[in-house]
Amino acid sequence: MRAILVGAGGMGQTWARNLADHPSVELAAWVDVRPGAAAAAIESHRLGGVTPYDSVEKALAEAGADFLVDVTPPEVHHDVTLAALAAGLPVLGEKPMAANMSQARAMVAASERADKLYMVSQSRRYNAQLQAFRRYVQSDLGELGMLNADFYIGAHFGGFRDTMESPLILDMAIHTFDQARFVAGRDAVSVYAEEFNPRWSWYSGDASASALFEMEDGVRFNYRGSWCAEGCHTSWDADWRAVGSRGTIKWEQNGAPTGERVAGDTGFFRALEPVSPTVDPIEEGIAGSLAEFIAALNGGPTPNGECHDNIRSLAMVFAVKASAATGTRVRISDVG
Repeated sequence: MRAILVGAGGMGQTWARNLADHPSVELAAWVDVRPGAAAAAIESHRLGGVTPYDSVEKALAEAGADFLVDVTPPEVHHDVTLAALAAGLPVLGEKPMAANMSQARAMVAASERADKLYMVSQSRRYNAQLQAFRRYVQSDLGELGMLNADFYIGAHFGGFRDTMESPLILDMAIHTFDQARFVAGRDAVSVYAEEFNPRWSWYSGDASASALFEMEDGVRFNYRGSWCAEGCHTSWDADWRAVGSRGTIKWEQNGAPTGERVAGDTGFFRALEPVSPTVDPIEEGIAGSLAEFIAALNGGPTPNGECHDNIRSLAMVFAVKASAATGTRVRISDVG
């Protein structure tokens, strides 16, 4: 299947390697609006036969592609996705889906009009340890009551993140919020949140936040995070704890999940036994996203990140923003 790749920045180049490694994909065209950027990237990666373009519309008209991969900045996702869907091409896009909910709704509607798949690559779902954690939560933990995620990373990026209004929530938290929906098997109902920035932070916008979500069935998801936390870093996937009627399971530092299960019904502290869910190997990260996308195009099941589902994760992001701005609890339906 012939692909158009849009975006030749760092992540775009990572996606180029991912596309080149897939046995069923041929990279036909690479687009970047910066003059010469796509051509330089093609030469750097020694991708003979790939045509460079500086216009998405021209690539769509000439490349004879079967799908498009969008690795542009979030504010560009809307225009690129609508152009590709209007041209009859399925789209696999990077997160977040859009820069606001209005754009996201328009993108979902465009997918419906074209009757073409639009999938957002929520690549952190494709983690073998996370999937083992999720299986245990949904099958062996009993009735889920609480899900916690801690994200503490002192990231000195430089560049655009240093001047973003809300670098943690707008650029990174979508991963953790989407993982929470994936693990719990439930959508968010409401949230109370605060954003803040310590005086010593090197970000100009709020780089720290706390958010308490009510999920369906009364489950609570508690998010605590900071992108200016020096020392004792968590995993980039966050450190997790799930508490249910049959015990507790933790997933920390991207290791194997471990926990304790209730093994008796008497005593001040009930007897407990250790549990270590089996971790089955999977295709991880963006390779997993691409594999599931291609499988769906070939008649397979609806993939993770399909736009009608992913917009529910994006709504959690903008609900946090609304709650932090107003100091009130915000229902997800009010933003999404």
